Formats: sequence, structure tokens, C-alpha cells
Amino acid sequence: MSPPALEITALIDQFLNYLLVEKGLSQATLELYSSDLLRFTDFMDRNGCSRVSEEDTPLLLKHLIQLRTEGLGARSRARHLVALRGFYRYLVQEKLLALDPAKLLDMPKTTLKLPDVLGVDEVRRLLNSPDTRSPQGIRDAAMLEVLYAAGLRVSELTRLKIQDVHLDAGFVRVLGKGSKERVVPIGQYAREKILFYLEHARGRLVRKHASPYLFVARAGRPMTRQAFWKLLRQYATSAGLIKTVTPHSLRHSFASHLLEGGADLRAVQVMLGHADISTTQIYTHVTKDRLRELHRKFHPRG
Repeated sequence: MSPPALEITALIDQFLNYLLVEKGLSQATLELYSSDLLRFTDFMDRNGCSRVSEEDTPLLLKHLIQLRTEGLGARSRARHLVALRGFYRYLVQEKLLALDPAKLLDMPKTTLKLPDVLGVDEVRRLLNSPDTRSPQGIRDAAMLEVLYAAGLRVSELTRLKIQDVHLDAGFVRVLGKGSKERVVPIGQYAREKILFYLEHARGRLVRKHASPYLFVARAGRPMTRQAFWKLLRQYATSAGLIKTVTPHSLRHSFASHLLEGGADLRAVQVMLGHADISTTQIYTHVTKDRLRELHRKFHPRG
């Protein structure tokens, strides 16, 4: 026998609190979950429902069809379904429902969007573009090198603290999404540029201001994401790159170049800070395309 139907609004609040406290999801992710679930409650209200139950599969399907009718794209509908699946899975986990009505629903078909990846020579030109005759140029050269060497997100790069950098051991300690910490190795190039920056530029930039941050802007404050994006666009232009280059371009290139070189997928997952390996698997498509290209070019029967 099914349990009595449950009030949805209070349960959504419980679920969001669970994601915050137990899963440590970021505020931005929580807002997306909240928005998607509130849209579902609005749909339920319009259909005279205020409670969830184990019999909600047709209702969920009708909701997804309605989203498509309203013009919501496949990728957005897939994200929406992720929120609904997580919510109902939580209800089963908490023994509020015995069966999961969202389990049978398939993800909408989405067109795979491959990440923008720079070639090795393009990365080299970009990393060499800052003018290292100025303190700012020395700093920027080190920032670009670390971004590519460790595959960091731009927010992780700009919030990196001196205490997080271990040059002798060759790694940085990163605080990623959901306040999850990870350790990522950096190569010799990044180590040398960080050391050069610390010896010849940081003191001139920070001046009399104390700052815990590795890369500083005015008055010892960390550089904003927007300021770094602007610098990156300028350096991409200086390097003669026609592609649109973003901080994520270097993160994508980091992952793809490692995989093309034979790195283990799970190792790359750990370095990127992905909770789910399926997120990392997007890069294998890039690698496969590259392998096919090499096969056609060099194999006698290609």
C-alpha cells in the first residue's frame, strides 16, 4: 500500500537544505534546483495537485511535454529532469516514498556540444603573449600558465592563496565547487613562472598591503573574474588566435591534451574536480575525433 501523498513545498525545502548541508552544493547550483522545482510546483498547481506520490510518473511526463511545448530546449529540459530525479530519489532515500516515479523517465536527447579546445601550438602562443617586462605581465604569464597546467576554473585561480601553492612538491591545493578541496600537480613551467612572479613582481603589485592571495590586483585584492576574462581576450588577440578563447578553453585543453597523451580518465576526473566521471567523458569525444583524424592522415588504409 502506498504512503499518503505528501505536501510538496515543505519537501522541496527539506531537499534543498539536504543539498546544501549534506552535499555541499554551491549557491548557484541550489538556485537552479530551486527554480526548476518551483516551476514543477507551478505546473502541479495548474493541474490541481499540491502533493507528491508514487503515482506521479504520468504527471512528470506531462510536465516535461509541457516544457517542450513552451519552447524549452533539450539541454534545459535535461537539467530540469535531473532536479526532479534528485528530488524524488531523496524522498525514497528518506523513506517518504517506497517507489520512485521519476526513475522510468528518460533524458531528452541533447546535441552533444564539444568543448572549445586549443591546439598545443595555440596554447603555447597564448602563454607566451604577456609582456614580462612589467610586473603585471609577469603576473599574467604566471596566471595563464597555472590555469593551463592545473586545469583550474577561473574562480579557483583568482582565489588561490600563497599557502595553497607547494612549489617544492609541485602541486596546488584548490578549493572547488561545493567547498570541496583537491590537490592538482603543476608542471615545471608553472613552477618556474610562479617563482619568478613571487621574486620579481608580486611585491611591487601588493606594495604595503598584506594579502593572502597569490595573484593580486590593486591594493592586494584578488583579481576579479571579469578582469581576468578581459585580459585573456587581449592576450588571445595578441597571440593571433581566431577562436573565441575563454578561461574554460584552457581547462578544456588541459583535459583533452592529457587524454590524448594517454592519461587515465579517472585521474583527469580527480584533477578537474568532477564529482561524476560522466562529466569528464565529454573530453573523450574530442580525443576520439583527434584519433580518427590521425588515423586518416597516417594509416596506409585510412
